[in-house]
Amino acid sequence: MVVRRKKKNAHKFHLHLVSDATGTTLLGLARACLAQFEGIEPVQKFWPLVRTQRQLERVIAKIEANPGPVIFTFVDKKMRKRLQERCEELHVPCVPVLDPIMRSLSSYLGQHAMGVPGLQHTMDDAYFKRVSAIDFAMRHDDGKKLSDLNEADVILVGVSRTSKTPTSVFLARRGIKAANIPLVPGVDVPPEKFELNNPFYVGLTASPDRLMQIRRSRLKADHPNEKAKFQENAYLDFDKIEEEVRNARRLFSKHGWPVIDVTKRSIEETAAEILALHQSYLEKKNEL
Repeated sequence: MVVRRKKKNAHKFHLHLVSDATGTTLLGLARACLAQFEGIEPVQKFWPLVRTQRQLERVIAKIEANPGPVIFTFVDKKMRKRLQERCEELHVPCVPVLDPIMRSLSSYLGQHAMGVPGLQHTMDDAYFKRVSAIDFAMRHDDGKKLSDLNEADVILVGVSRTSKTPTSVFLARRGIKAANIPLVPGVDVPPEKFELNNPFYVGLTASPDRLMQIRRSRLKADHPNEKAKFQENAYLDFDKIEEEVRNARRLFSKHGWPVIDVTKRSIEETAAEILALHQSYLEKKNEL
């Protein structure tokens, strides 16, 4: 769901997302598109797994009650036609977002798409690879398990609150086995764990100001009634945080790892860059 801060006199409208699968693609596309408009307040209606005419008619009734743009992904021709015709009668846009991509691929490959909803979620080898990767990320979160790190595709290294865990999980959902190792003052990690041959290492960092802000918020959330935890707390000491960041960068530089500053990046942006870097790493490795 797209969350926006309410603005005075914002243009409010209904946006219907209709899919014969899980609708994940639609949600991402809607989020990306709506982010480009100011002064709007979309009321998003999400209709996933619509696969029968009866289900479609119920959705159409909801669209009639609250008219607004419709974005959809349907492979069934009859359902597509019914939805488009009804939207035309209601004078609302009805956009089949995957059509241009499917037409281009079909033309290039010289074959028609199979027209089966939800194929990207089929329980095939790729699906089980993602499940295995998520399990791996959970078992190797925050340096909990260091014994079999050489099985990792990617190892994220960074000080506390540099988004290592959510980034690892996001990568796992793409089938990448990601472990993460925290750099904690006074806690030594065996040097050989930073010199494994198989994994691709990435250093994550952030500005000391941002780290202190995040850590303070997290500590308040974890201990709302314990003010003493904020007094003389090295975890929140700005000078010590600066030192943590400097030491982390020295480690990254020593090993020649790529470094990503997550200060102003979303988890999705960080993960996207890591995926691109990992792809280049594998290509160079295969050339050797």
